[in-house]
Order: sequence, then structure tokens, then C-alpha cells
Amino acid sequence: MNTDRPLFGIALMLGFCALAPFADALAKLLGPEMGVGQLVTLRFAFQAAILLPFALFTRRSMRMTRRIATLVSLRTLLHIAGIATVFTSLLYLPLADAIAIAYVMPFILLLMGHYILGEEVGWRRLAACAVGFSGTLLVIQPAFDDVGWPALLPVAVAFIFAAFMLVTRRIAGETDPIGMQAVSALIALAIMIPLMALSPASGALDWTPPSTKGSALIAAMGVAGTFAHLLMTWSLRYAPASTLAPMQYLEIPMATLIGWMLFSDLPGPLAALGIAITIGSGLYVVMRERATHRALRQVPQATPRGTPPAE
Repeated sequence: MNTDRPLFGIALMLGFCALAPFADALAKLLGPEMGVGQLVTLRFAFQAAILLPFALFTRRSMRMTRRIATLVSLRTLLHIAGIATVFTSLLYLPLADAIAIAYVMPFILLLMGHYILGEEVGWRRLAACAVGFSGTLLVIQPAFDDVGWPALLPVAVAFIFAAFMLVTRRIAGETDPIGMQAVSALIALAIMIPLMALSPASGALDWTPPSTKGSALIAAMGVAGTFAHLLMTWSLRYAPASTLAPMQYLEIPMATLIGWMLFSDLPGPLAALGIAITIGSGLYVVMRERATHRALRQVPQATPRGTPPAE
């Protein structure tokens, strides 16, 4: 990993934090016009149209072993479920509230890493998880009063994307990220197109010819969503994940700004307090992760007996 341009890596991550909620906002604008299934299908169609030619032109490897192909397929199913749940939640919730609730994901990921992968987690980080969950509940409570059970959809998003990240961890070092995302888009289309064609008409799986304005919004959503993930992928080439992780929380204030500009939505006092607690707890977890990894790197390695010291 090239870490000699951290400022450039941070700039790329900031681009992700601006583009990702913008793509979600466009999906929210399109929600009343077309079904969630159509939005998900078009989202992956643009990903394939952009990344597949790019991967072929740059000769990215898209070959996979059977094990990796299975995990990439699982990752794609989780990606489809996550995006569909995000788009559904945006039919009911303000943009900032939905994203803030979904940012309980780092806490869920930490706990999954501890209980599923056996990763070491200290009591301070567990306490920060508890505080972060309480902050999320402060965001959910007024939203639940307004819209009912759909306020819990971003929590489902958090669990889905936590599992998505765990699978990604397993294959990150064995696949080219651009090639993997191109293949993932093709797998998603192979799932979504028959599903849309064969399913009986329903609100979620209807295919509605978009208006001229809707077509422009669809194109913008597909391009913004695809490039947002590319920016995140590229940012990791220039700065370590421990440097970039705190930057991701800027997605919440960016979502608040975009939600205010496009929908005149602002979090209420209780939700704003919950967002602040969630961000603070998340940043604490990130800082503890960095401190733990730094301490592990500083532990001197035992020198085998009989090995002369390095000069």
C-alpha cells in the first residue's frame, strides 16, 4: 500500500463522503416515481457499464477461484439487499436520519469481529459500542413516532453491510477491487433482471418507464454511486485505513446538508443529540483501534536463539 500521499487519500475519501449521500438523495427523489427493484437494477447496470470497460481497458484481473467466486456472490447478494433496504428506508425517513442510524454499523462490525472472527476487543471499545447504540436509539425514537417500523430499516442496513464488510475482509487481499466490483455488478444484474421479469407485478418490483427528468436522475445516481465506491477504493491506495476511518463520519453532516438543500429536512433536537453521540462514540472506537494497532506494531519481536542481532 502506498502511504506517502495521505492528504490525497483523505481528499478522495472526502469525495466519497459527498458523493455517497448525494447518490442516496437522488434515489430518494426517484422513490415516488419507480419501484425499489428498478432502482437497484439500474444502479448495478450503471456500475457494470462503467467498471467493466474500465477493468478490461486497464487489464484488471477478473479471474477467481471457486472459493473466491462463492464469496463474491455472497457479497453481491448482501450488496443487493443492503442497497434495496437503504432505498426502501429513504421512502420514509429523512436522509440524515437514515444514514445516521445506519452508522451503528461500525459497532455491529466490531462485535461481529469479536464474536465471529475471535478478534480481541477491550472493555473501552465495548463501552463505546453501548454508548453509540444509545445515540442511535435517540435518532430512532422520534423517527419511530413519525413513521413506525420503517424507522428500523437503517438498523437492518447496518447488519447487512456489517456482514458485507466481513465477507469483503476475507477476499480483499485475493482479488483486484475494480475487477471484483465489475464482476459483482454482472452477478447482480444476472439476479435482478430475471427477478424483475418473472416476478408478479408489485409496488417494489414494478418496472415503470422513467420520465425525461427521471432518466437524468437515474444516470446521475448510477454515476455518483459507482464513483463514490471507486473513490473509497482508491483512497486506500494512498492512505492507511486507520487514517481514513474518522473521515467517513463526515458522511453524516454531508447527508444533513444535502437533505436540507433538497428536501428541507433537518434533524430534530433529540435526533441531533443522538447523531452527535453516535459520531463521538464511533470516533472513539476508531481512535482505540489505531492505538491498539500502534501498540502491537511497537512490541519487539522475539529474536530466535542463536540469531545474531541486526546491525
